[in-house]
Amino acid sequence: MATFAEAAPPASVRRFDWIRRNPTIVIGAFILGLLATLALIAPWIADDPLGFDPLERLRRPSAEFLFGTDEFGRDVYSRVVYGARISLAVGISVATIATVAGLFIGVLCGYFRKVDNVVMRVMDGLMAIPPILLAIALITLMKASLTIVIIAISIPEIPRVVRLVRSVVLQVRGLPYIEAAIASGTRTRTIMTRHILPNTLAPLIVQATYACASAILTEAGLSFLGAGTPPEIPSWGNVISLGRTYFQIAPWIIFFPGVMLAITVLAINLMGDGLRDTLDPRIARRM
Repeated sequence: MATFAEAAPPASVRRFDWIRRNPTIVIGAFILGLLATLALIAPWIADDPLGFDPLERLRRPSAEFLFGTDEFGRDVYSRVVYGARISLAVGISVATIATVAGLFIGVLCGYFRKVDNVVMRVMDGLMAIPPILLAIALITLMKASLTIVIIAISIPEIPRVVRLVRSVVLQVRGLPYIEAAIASGTRTRTIMTRHILPNTLAPLIVQATYACASAILTEAGLSFLGAGTPPEIPSWGNVISLGRTYFQIAPWIIFFPGVMLAITVLAINLMGDGLRDTLDPRIARRM
């Protein structure tokens, strides 16, 4: 009869067992890592995305121009590679702002009932407005820039994070050991940092990935409508917007940035699904 030591798998196998159960995390992380690398080394692998050359306008994809050229003779490949910088910067920035602000507000709402009654009505009001319309309104009131776009997209994302964190805090706050800590006179700050905040991290990380993907799509939609980043910034939404007029004769202007946008959002969603399956103990036990 085999002993427990003989039957147990090696430590290296157990350490990477979650990869076998959730390969989507690895696939998503690999694609995102590749996109981030392309964005970082863009100056060395791409030409000037704003360089005009009327003699090379509307050229088909070739060895000289991998993704063809647009109506101004600009290299679509260079504009797509530099566009990855804009999309990833917007996604990461919005996810960070929404997560930090939503965590702070959500913990306060879930723990202090008087704060909850006031703040959650404000959050409900923000969620009643379509995110893209709220972002357009905020951008219209201020001068269009990348910073303003990030802020305008972040505001509609915050209420979703607040509601998630608040629900987790309400569940944890009713547990016996939290009530015992309160009854024993433990400081509120200690209860929040040691007992409540750690329970919010797993769902918060998953929500942050979805906020990142949503922000990238929203920025592309705003730029396509002419209400996002300024036209001189080579974001994927701007490239698609400027190329829609020439879609019938030069579909590559829209095709390549559209494919990159879809791949990026797909990779982020794959990571989010894999993290949800890994961090949620109820799902992990069934795998």
